[in-house]
Amino acid sequence: MLLDHAIERVRTARAERIVGVVGAMRGLSLLVDDLPIPVGATVEIRTSIGTVEGEVVGFDQGRAIVMTLGASAGVRAGDRVFAAEAAPTVPVCPGLLGRVLNGMGRPIDDKGPLRETVPRPLVAPPISAMRREPIRKALSTGVRAIDAFTPVGKGQRVGIFAGPGVGKSTLLGMIARSTRADVNVIALIGERGREVREFMEGSLGEEGLRRSVVIAATSDESPLLRVRAAHAACAISEYFASAGLDVMLMLDSVTRFAHAQRQIGLAVGEPPATRGYTPSVFAALPVLLERAGATERGSVTGFYTTLVEGDDMTEPISDAVRGILDGHISLSRSLAQSGHFPAIDILDSVSRVAPDVSTAQRYEDAMMLRRMLGAYAEVEELVQIGAYAQGSNPLADAAIRLKPQLDELVQQRSSESVPMEVTLEMVATLASQGRALSAQPMPGRG
Repeated sequence: MLLDHAIERVRTARAERIVGVVGAMRGLSLLVDDLPIPVGATVEIRTSIGTVEGEVVGFDQGRAIVMTLGASAGVRAGDRVFAAEAAPTVPVCPGLLGRVLNGMGRPIDDKGPLRETVPRPLVAPPISAMRREPIRKALSTGVRAIDAFTPVGKGQRVGIFAGPGVGKSTLLGMIARSTRADVNVIALIGERGREVREFMEGSLGEEGLRRSVVIAATSDESPLLRVRAAHAACAISEYFASAGLDVMLMLDSVTRFAHAQRQIGLAVGEPPATRGYTPSVFAALPVLLERAGATERGSVTGFYTTLVEGDDMTEPISDAVRGILDGHISLSRSLAQSGHFPAIDILDSVSRVAPDVSTAQRYEDAMMLRRMLGAYAEVEELVQIGAYAQGSNPLADAAIRLKPQLDELVQQRSSESVPMEVTLEMVATLASQGRALSAQPMPGRG
């Protein structure tokens, strides 16, 4: 491991000092003359009021296109641009646990600098298809509705889809506090500034933070910094997984990552395509999402929230993300408005690895409850107005009888954590009762 770190330092170092000159500014990007360094290299722009960091994002007729990682105020034509790092890296070490970092991997929590760090590539190749371990082991989340109906396996990638204000961040906090994963890596991408501390103190809590690493890039920061923050979270997750740990990676949200990538693409001169998103957005999504997975040494289980614009589940980003991931959890605004929390729409949520991480009996019990919930949904309006004729559907009859117990199973306080064993026992009991009630003869048929 020490030799690998040394090799990485040498690979990313430059043996020469390359200096370019700012020639022009176009929107969010600078055009720099005489800067023959690769895309992804970081630079330092020496201005009259200080140093501004940036990154090379493209080329235009021999000029390097540089985007700044902070405010570009003070930059003027003729300022010198120094090559800093040949390939983007993020510093990692065991002391990351309990810390809050920015998109560059630097602490922002006033707890002092990180010690004995080593560089890790910011954008590493995804796990090879032949090195991915099959997903066979379930990972408890502590949330009954998830563990019962959309069980998560170690190395799985799951999307949480919802409109704004429906409870995505609160659900992530519940999972972070309750999961049995060894480490949580939480990336808050494009959040409002006030929400970062609120998430840490309210949703995550002191207990959750102790075994977590939080990477925050707020909405007022550079789009390049937001994209870097998402990849930094993946790189840190891979670091802990390479040490043989089971890591829970939580990224909130993929949509704001896509917005940042679109801004970068437009600044470079990329033409907008689907609903204004540039082609590079749809190329960047699988690169980001495929980094999670299970290997022989450890695993990275990913939860990715997706902000559904206008509650339209078919909008471009939601549609693309759903096609890449191994399952999705849909949050319903109507459920949230009725006080149902977590507002998970069970019938619209699915885990593609559920049969692989469940025993045959557990899977059949969960399917039985799904059928009962589906039957109740079909007759719910009739039940509410008192027009449902008992005996017309045995499964619906059972669901009506067991509705209070079903509600107790799928609803949960945000401060509550339920072991998976308790959840499975509730599922088995309800499924057994449902089978018995639905097998009873209908009135008048003997």
